Parts: sequence; C-alpha cells; structure tokens
Amino acid sequence: MIKNVGELDAYCRIAGGLALLGFGIMGSSKTLTILGSMKVAEGVLRFCPLLYLLGKDTLDWDMKLAKHTEIMEEVSSEG
Repeated sequence: MIKNVGELDAYCRIAGGLALLGFGIMGSSKTLTILGSMKVAEGVLRFCPLLYLLGKDTLDWDMKLAKHTEIMEEVSSEG
C-alpha cells in the first residue's frame, strides 16, 4: 500500500483518533466511535483515502520539520 501520510501527521491522527474513540465509547456515540477508529487506522497504516483521491500527501511535512529543527539548533548553538 502506498503511504501518503507523514510521520508527524500519523501521530496526530492516532492521538486524535484515540480521543474521538474514547469520547464515542463514553457517550455511546456510534458516529464518534467509527470516526475515531478510522483515524487510528489511517495513522497506523499511514494511508488516507481522502488524500489519495485528492492526489496529495503529507510526507514532505517530515522533511520541513527536520529542516526547521536543524535551523533552530544552529541558531540556539550560536547564541
């Protein structure tokens, strides 16, 4: 399966999905439970059907985050 969800996005989907899943179970809401489980699955599999249909991905977010972190480390070591 083609991955179209970056690592940071996957962690966010898992965390948000678990929250939705918990709220859905506590409130006996089938809708929230289903949405939460879908988000957890998207995060674990790192594949989002909606992003696939739109022809987009979030894989480049990881590269941008690494570059930003590298720049911040250089700035903090200079000061």
